[in-house]
Amino acid sequence: MTETPNLIYIKELAAGSDTFEQKLISIIKREFPEEKKEFLTNYKSKSFTKAAENVHKLKHKIGMLGFESGYQVAIDFEEGLKENNPALFAEFMLILESIENFLKTI
Repeated sequence: MTETPNLIYIKELAAGSDTFEQKLISIIKREFPEEKKEFLTNYKSKSFTKAAENVHKLKHKIGMLGFESGYQVAIDFEEGLKENNPALFAEFMLILESIENFLKTI
């Protein structure tokens, strides 16, 4: 994986408002671990339809944190899960781990 998380999109959305930027970051930092945990619970129990719903929520954060090809992986993984095909799990997990590590630094 060559992409790394960044705040470029969030800074663009904030348009110079540090308060808004910090609010977005705070929401992501609060919601991401919960959504990842719920995804893993559903995935491990082979509830792929529910896991696809979790991926749907997570993909928006993936996009906001600067992943372009990672966003596409999330879309493809979500669709795969809906068809009981978890083939992109490892690649998706690398993205989530990268985000998790990044969130610890901001």
